[in-house]
Amino acid sequence: MAHEYDVVVRGGTVMDGNGGVPFEADVAVKDGKIVAVGKVSGSGADEVDAKGMSVTPGFVDIHTHYDGQAMWDSHLAPSSWHGVTTVVMGNCGVGFAPVRKDTQEKVIALMEGVEDLPGPCLNEGLDFSWESFGEYLSALERRKHDIDFCALLPHAPMRVYVMGDRAMALEEANQEDIARMRELTAEAVRAGAFGFSTSRTIAHKTLAGDLHPGLRAHENELMGIAMGMKDAGGGFIEMTSDWNTPDPATEFAMVRRIMEASGRPLVFSINQRHDRTEAWKDLLSLSSQAYADGLNIRCVAPPRPIGALLGLTGSQNPFAGTRTYHSIAHLPLEARVQAMRDPETRRKITSEDPTEFNTWSLLIRIGYERMFRFVDPLNYTPAREDSITAIAAREGKTPREVAYDILIEDGGKGFIFAALVNYANYDLEAVKTMYAEQHVIPGLSDGGAHVAFISDASFPTFLFSYWGRDVREGRMSIPDLVRRQTKVPATFAGLLDRGVIAPGMKADINVIDFPNLALERPEMVVDLPAGGRRLMQKARGYVATVKAGQVTYRHGVATGALPGGLVRGAQAAG
Repeated sequence: MAHEYDVVVRGGTVMDGNGGVPFEADVAVKDGKIVAVGKVSGSGADEVDAKGMSVTPGFVDIHTHYDGQAMWDSHLAPSSWHGVTTVVMGNCGVGFAPVRKDTQEKVIALMEGVEDLPGPCLNEGLDFSWESFGEYLSALERRKHDIDFCALLPHAPMRVYVMGDRAMALEEANQEDIARMRELTAEAVRAGAFGFSTSRTIAHKTLAGDLHPGLRAHENELMGIAMGMKDAGGGFIEMTSDWNTPDPATEFAMVRRIMEASGRPLVFSINQRHDRTEAWKDLLSLSSQAYADGLNIRCVAPPRPIGALLGLTGSQNPFAGTRTYHSIAHLPLEARVQAMRDPETRRKITSEDPTEFNTWSLLIRIGYERMFRFVDPLNYTPAREDSITAIAAREGKTPREVAYDILIEDGGKGFIFAALVNYANYDLEAVKTMYAEQHVIPGLSDGGAHVAFISDASFPTFLFSYWGRDVREGRMSIPDLVRRQTKVPATFAGLLDRGVIAPGMKADINVIDFPNLALERPEMVVDLPAGGRRLMQKARGYVATVKAGQVTYRHGVATGALPGGLVRGAQAAG
């Protein structure tokens, strides 16, 4: 029997990405594109029953780090488990191109330290069959994928490629260096890069303590790179910063000058730090004014606390840097827990300096007052009185003793949830204020990074289940949240062919049971190259995901279809 369409999504409630009132309709797909929205009489080779369900565009995650995983894995999970059909990777100024044989170790060390991707995994999983950024893109095309990905040109490898050891020493770029970086940027954008990314935060460093090469790049260097994008006629700037060079207003003024001269859009990360709890308000105000002035600027903000899951099965825990724990860290989990139950070992670990062998730069930013037992059902907004500090006060123990007890519970398989940002006041009021501004995009999931102690690729599922359904006060419109997770980031990135359910658009579609949308508990799996571990977190409520006109997931299970892959440069409207 001949079918008129490849896929028909039947009878769902369509939230089309424009933020308007949902409506009941069928969605017909042919040759990777949406061809009809309304009452569809013809049949599809694949029919998806969406009656009683919501139908949305596929989600767009603008801040991820799948730069390595895309080389060895066709499934960009966990993002693809959470309705995401397009990601932007290469953020924070780290990545793997351009590169020469003598700079490979440096870019791996940076990715290992900044994004917690184990060096052995990268050394085994990457063949470095490329040098230029364009050759890297071609290498990415060798494998089919379940979702699409867009790549940014990262500052660190380009700076090291041009300046060598001078880049790692944070030396100022000379005019010749800047001219070369401008050329490389234009070449990368012409080859298909979506833009350029950089980092200006001291939190980004190698395990050996070497700071990100772009940390103190001067305005003339950043301006030259931005002008390279202007030369090529495309691309946006992504930036992560501490905003203290020398202060937020001065650094933001530099950002405005670069945007105004180059004409390029810019997105930067924003969150509520726990050591500078009000700084985000200045950045929100400055960016709101720039947006009102007509600059194409966006902030990307997490919908919940960025949370580290600290445990014995992962790569980080509060005692991982102590001398005694460091000496037993190589033991299998059961043997390690047995050793930790010894009173003398306990005494040593809880009394030693946790920074001596520490490999995680953010450890000093968090304290036990914002660490919590990671309970079931999952709770990403725990109360102050549930903190380890509060438990210790009630039980007459030290916070270290309470944390130690949690780690060895359940055979060492439990986790401590450490709220890194967005939880200074033990609530999400800062997030609510950020999301009230139209230029703020939900995101910063870091999908593909921090694989052994952060599981934030689940942000889209939390965004809808918490802010659209579960929050007691400040509930947000689900159709508008859909718009913010689809059309808004797609349009900003230059992906005008997706983000909206309408005829002619790319057939990236989710069928979602919003009332029953829920996160499952993260679990540690060993499936990376060289036997590396990573946290993986699934969800319930995703009935089906359609990517480029093919059903890729049904009820969270991959169908085997791999219609995704590299997207080269901005895409025109369908």
